[in-house]
Amino acid sequence: MENRCSPHVLEELLALFELEQIEENLYRGQSQDLGLGSVYGGQVLGQALSAAYRTVPEGRRAHSLHAYFLRPGDVRRPIVYHVDRIRDGKSFTTRRVVAVQRGVAILNLSSSFQVQEPGFEHQEPMPAVPGPEGLASELELAAAIADQIPQGLREKLLCRRPIEVRPVHPMNPFAPEKRPPVRHHWIRAIDRLPDDPAIHQHLLAYASDYGLVVTSLYPHGRSFWQPAMQVASLDHAMWFHRPFRMDEWLLYSMASPNACGARGLAHGKVYDRNGALVASVAQEGLIRFHGPKPA
Repeated sequence: MENRCSPHVLEELLALFELEQIEENLYRGQSQDLGLGSVYGGQVLGQALSAAYRTVPEGRRAHSLHAYFLRPGDVRRPIVYHVDRIRDGKSFTTRRVVAVQRGVAILNLSSSFQVQEPGFEHQEPMPAVPGPEGLASELELAAAIADQIPQGLREKLLCRRPIEVRPVHPMNPFAPEKRPPVRHHWIRAIDRLPDDPAIHQHLLAYASDYGLVVTSLYPHGRSFWQPAMQVASLDHAMWFHRPFRMDEWLLYSMASPNACGARGLAHGKVYDRNGALVASVAQEGLIRFHGPKPA
């Protein structure tokens, strides 16, 4: 099989966040085909945040975002982002972004930005899990089961990705087992990044959608890659607490407290190597099973 993996995957991802301005408050972005059949939700999330940032006064940083994934995106077409400048206050700025393809919305995002200011501090401690050193990356794990990966997916899953993921307790997605709905991943960009904090927030938003709702499948012994499963993100919320760098190891700790009505709820917490809680995430996703119903 011809190797079509790009050697510049991180540069190509960063380029996706460099949106083209086509009019006042109107931006256009391109898409990547990750083999999912539609645009990866984290890409649209990161690009929408990037579009909002381009209208925000200097010195303000995103502290939260709330988004609804409305329709699957087409990887063959660009995405247009319309920014609504809802409010510019003394301390906070609020923006609404609608991502559009073929004249219809595929994502609706609200985000809030704040000037830096001191205040009370406390946080939940980081889980006691092994560090990333010595753990296999998802690319290495995929290579070990290459013969189980469907031919159409093999080329995509065996290519280096812009963000390295090292699962603490890996599971074969093509032969899933029942587990408690908890997972821990170490994540890091594969190369050094610019110092602009907005770029690091774009990348963490991008990475935060990866594998989060899948945690709700663990107790049921199911996987995203099984043909009988229909899995899609429905909504996504994220809070940025403290400064961080995506080119340094971060622990993404995920848990699913509930699943019902063909939907799974998952929470995520992101810590740096010093144990500082840098971001929190919540997501509900569609986990619809099309196979035979259990007895």
